[in-house]
Amino acid sequence: MEQTASALLKLMPFAEAVGVRLTEATAERVIGTLDWAESRCTAGGILHGGVLMTLADTVGGACAYLNLPPGAATSTIESKTNFFRAVSSGQVTATGRPVHVGGRTIAVQTEIRDTGQKLVALVTQTQAVLRND
Repeated sequence: MEQTASALLKLMPFAEAVGVRLTEATAERVIGTLDWAESRCTAGGILHGGVLMTLADTVGGACAYLNLPPGAATSTIESKTNFFRAVSSGQVTATGRPVHVGGRTIAVQTEIRDTGQKLVALVTQTQAVLRND
């Protein structure tokens, strides 16, 4: 199931609307970025946690999608986020990698790092494998 990063992002209009960009997309690793913007912040100019979770869900969903068997779809069924530091400028980069690819579920772990490569958040997701049979 080979797709370009931009073609994958087109499948997720909400992520595009938020400003997520996918820069790499393979079954082994998906990388996405998001710029800090005042419109994406909470009090004090801090990038909103929900925006960071959107970035992670986009990257994790794309990674799961690239690991699906032919004809299957995916949906997030569980997501856990640990936040470690605030982001008040620059850009965040999310890197998602599969940690389990099974017949019913795919688990992806995504690290979100700031411009200085410091860990901002760690997200572990479980994606359902939705078959049409």
